[in-house]
Amino acid sequence: MAYSLRMNVNSQTGALENPATGFDALAQSLAIKPGHFDEMRGGLNQALHTAPCDPWRQFAATLPSDASTELTRRSASLARQVHDNGITYNVYADTNGPQRPWSLDLFPLLISPENWQHIEAGVHQRAVLLEHLMVDIYGPQQLIHQGALPAALVHGNPGYLRAMHGVQPVGGRFLHLAAFDLARGPDGLWWLVGQRTQAPSGLGYLLENRLIVSGQFGTAFDALRVQRLASTYQTLIESLRAQSPMGPEAHLALLTPGPYNETYFEHAYLARYLGLTLVEGSDLMVRENKVFLKTLKGLVPVHGLLKRVDDQFLDPLELRADSTLGIPGLLQAIRAGNVLVANAPGSAVLESPALLSFLPALSRQLLNEELVLPSLPTWWCGEHSVMEEALANLSRCAIKPTYPGALNQGAFEAMLGTQQDPGSLQNWDQRIRGNPQAHTLQAYLPLSQMPTWRVNQNGKSGLEARSLMLRVFAVSDGQDGWKVLPGGLARVANARQDLIGMQTGGSSADVWALSQGEVERSTLQQPHLTPESLIQRKRMVTSRAAENLFWLGRYTERTENALRLARLTLESLHGDEQDCPALMRWLGQMAKVNTLVMPEVPSPQQSAHVFERALIESLGSTEGATSVGFYLRALKLSASNVRERLSQEHWRIITHNEESLFAQWLTLCQEGRCSTQQAQQLLKETSDQMAAITGAQTDRMVRDDGWRLLSIGRHIERLSFMARSLNLALDCGSLATNGGFDAMVALFDSDITFQTQYQQSREMVALIDLLVLDQDNPRSLSWVTKTLRGRLAKLAGSPDHASSTLSRIVPDSNTWDLMHLCETSESAMAPGLPFGAEPLDMQVPYAHFKQLLAACTEAAHRVSNDISATYFTHSERLERSVGS
Repeated sequence: MAYSLRMNVNSQTGALENPATGFDALAQSLAIKPGHFDEMRGGLNQALHTAPCDPWRQFAATLPSDASTELTRRSASLARQVHDNGITYNVYADTNGPQRPWSLDLFPLLISPENWQHIEAGVHQRAVLLEHLMVDIYGPQQLIHQGALPAALVHGNPGYLRAMHGVQPVGGRFLHLAAFDLARGPDGLWWLVGQRTQAPSGLGYLLENRLIVSGQFGTAFDALRVQRLASTYQTLIESLRAQSPMGPEAHLALLTPGPYNETYFEHAYLARYLGLTLVEGSDLMVRENKVFLKTLKGLVPVHGLLKRVDDQFLDPLELRADSTLGIPGLLQAIRAGNVLVANAPGSAVLESPALLSFLPALSRQLLNEELVLPSLPTWWCGEHSVMEEALANLSRCAIKPTYPGALNQGAFEAMLGTQQDPGSLQNWDQRIRGNPQAHTLQAYLPLSQMPTWRVNQNGKSGLEARSLMLRVFAVSDGQDGWKVLPGGLARVANARQDLIGMQTGGSSADVWALSQGEVERSTLQQPHLTPESLIQRKRMVTSRAAENLFWLGRYTERTENALRLARLTLESLHGDEQDCPALMRWLGQMAKVNTLVMPEVPSPQQSAHVFERALIESLGSTEGATSVGFYLRALKLSASNVRERLSQEHWRIITHNEESLFAQWLTLCQEGRCSTQQAQQLLKETSDQMAAITGAQTDRMVRDDGWRLLSIGRHIERLSFMARSLNLALDCGSLATNGGFDAMVALFDSDITFQTQYQQSREMVALIDLLVLDQDNPRSLSWVTKTLRGRLAKLAGSPDHASSTLSRIVPDSNTWDLMHLCETSESAMAPGLPFGAEPLDMQVPYAHFKQLLAACTEAAHRVSNDISATYFTHSERLERSVGS
C-alpha cells in the first residue's frame, strides 16, 4: 500500500495589533528549521519578520514591555517551583543518580478552538475504535478470521494475554483510559503517531505543568479562555467507581511499581489528587478470588485498581514468574469478576505501531467511518510486499520495534533513518530482512516547532524553536462513551534531535486548549458523602507505608544523634577537655559504636588529628562509615516511599537538607582539606534543617497509626542511643569528670534545663534525676519509655493482649527509684557483662542503674523485632525453648 504526505503550505502574515509588549521583537529572532510547521506564526517556514498568529498575539499582549527581563525572571521562578515541589523524572541511565528534576518549558503550547475541536473528535473516535478492537481480540476474533487483522500482530505479540481471552471484564469495558501521541506536519495537519493503552503516563505531570505555567501567565490564561481539566479527572474516578463491583462505595487504589519507576512522582501525585490509595504489589494479596490490601488494621477489600504496572508483571502465577511487582492470583480475581483493573490486562497488544497501518480499514469496517485523525503512514515488515516497498524508503523513515518493550522479540530503541549513514542503513536493511515481523517503519514527519525560552550559561536569554509531540488523553465516561481531556502533555525534543523522549533529555510543556465560549470551572470534589462513605474512605495505612514511616522515624532520630555526637566530638577535640583521657576514650568509642568512623581508625588518645580527619571525611560519605550523610540519604529514601503522605513543604525540606549537605561537603573536599570550623558550620546548618523536619513530623502529620509508628521508630532509636551512651560513659569513667559530665548533658540536649535546675552541681544523683527520671524532659529515659509504651498501646489492628505485650516489653518508669539507681550492689550485674549474665561477687558502683540501662537497650531491640513481625511481615514470632 502506498502512502503520501500532503505538504500544503499555510502562510499567515500580518502586523501585531498590540506591539507595545515588546514580544514581537523577540519573536522576530525565532528561527524555525526548514520544512517544519511554525506553531507561533501558524504556518510553514514563515519569515522571521512575520507576526505571530492570533492565539500568540493575544498571549503576547499580556506581557510587559520589558518582555525579555520578565520572561527570564519567570523562567527562574518556574525552575525553582519545579525543584521546590519535588517534581522528578527518574532516569535509569543517569550516572549522577536515578532522580532528576522534571523538565518543564516556560511557554505553553497554544491550540486554537478550531484545531482543538478537530483533535477532540479524532481522539474520541480512536478511543471508540480501540475498545471495539479489544472486544474482538479477546472475544470472537472475527477480524483475524476475516483477514482484516494479521494473526501475528495479535497472537505473536507478547502483549496479548491468552489468560484473558474470553474474559468479560467487570463493568463491561476493557479500556478506561487511553493516550494518543499526535504530531503536526508541515501542512498544519495533526497526525497520529502512536497510542498508549497499557499504563499511559502523563496525567499527573500535566496537572503539575498546568498549575505552574498558569501561575506564571495568569492574565493570559484567563484572557485566552483556556479549558479546565478537573471535570475530566472527576469523570475518570466516577466511571471507575460506577463500573466496579461495589459501585459508588468502591475502594479504589493506584498500583505503582514503586519509587524506582521513572514516573513514580506522578503516581504519588495522582493518587493524592484523585483520592486513591497508592499501593505496590506487595501491599496486596488475593484470597478467595478477591483482592485485599494489607493494612495495620488487617485485610481491607480493594474493588478497583488504576494500574501503572505493565501487564506482564501483574501476576507472577500466570504471567512473568520472576515479577516482584504484581499480585499472585490477580488474573483469577479479574476472571471471577471481583475486581476492576483499568485498563484490563492485555491492552498492550494495541500499542504496536504496526497496528496503525490497519486502523483506517478497521474503522470503516467496525464504525463505518473514515478516521478523523489520519495515522502517520506506517509499514509492518511482516508482510513481504509491504517490507520491500518500505525498505526502498528506509532513509526517509523512522525505524520502530513492532513489539515495544519485548526483549525476546528483538525490541530496540526507535531511531530515524534520516540520521543514519549509508553503512548503518545497509545494516538495518539486513537486520530487518532477517527478522521482518519485529520491525515497523513509519514515515518521517518533520515535527512542528514551538517557541521555548532558553537562558544559557552566560546569562543570555531568548527564544529558541524546539520540535514537539502532543499526548492527548481520553477517559471512559462510565457509560459507553468517552471524554477527551482538554489539553494534554506536550513533549519537547532537545536541541540536537527530533526524536521525542524524556529519557533522552527532552522537556515538556503545558497545553492550552482554547475555547470560544464559557469555560467550565468545576473542581475535583467527592459529591454525596455519607458518614459511612467517609469512614470507608478514611486513609488506610498499608503495611509497606507503615514500615517506611517506622524507618523514617528511626533514620530521623539517627541523623539527629549523629549530628549532636559529631558536633560534640569536634568541639571537645579543640576544647579545654581535650586532655581528659576518660572523655576522649568515651567519645572515641561512641564514634565507633555509632559508626561515625571505621573501627580501624586510631582513637583520639592515639592520634587526635587522624581521628578528627576521619570523622570529618565521613560526614558526607555513603560508603564505609554510616555517618550523617548516610543517615540523611536513608531518611530521604524512606520518605520517598511514602511521598503521598508528606506535604510538599515537608518533602522539600528533606530533599534540600540532603542535597545541601552533600553539595557543601563535596565542595569543601574538592577545595582541599575541610577545616574543623567549616565542618562545624556544615553540621550546624544541617541540624537547623533537621529541626524543621522533626517539626513537620510532630505538628504537620495526621496522628494516625502511620504517624504513630513513625513516632515509635524515633523513640526506639532514642531509647537505645541514650541507654548505650550512658552505659558506655559509666564504663569509661567519663561521668566522674567535669568535661565528661557536661558532654553527656550536652549530648542529651539538656544543657539549659540542667543549669536551671542544678546550677553547677555535677553529682551523679542530679544527672540521673534529669536524664533518667524526669518525666517532663523529652530527653530522659523516663519520658521516652513512658511515651513509647503509650504509642505501642494505641497501635490499632491488634488484639488487646498483643498491644499490652508489646508495651510491657518496655520498662515501666513508674517503678524506678532514684535512691535505688544510685546504690552500689554486690549482686547486680558487673560492668561489661551482657544483660542476663551471672553476677560477680564484687562491689559495683551504680550497678542497678547499669542493669536498667541494659534492660532499656534490650527492650528497644525486642520491640523493633516484634513490630516488624506483627505489622510488616504479618508473621507470628516463633517462641522456641532451646535444649528442652
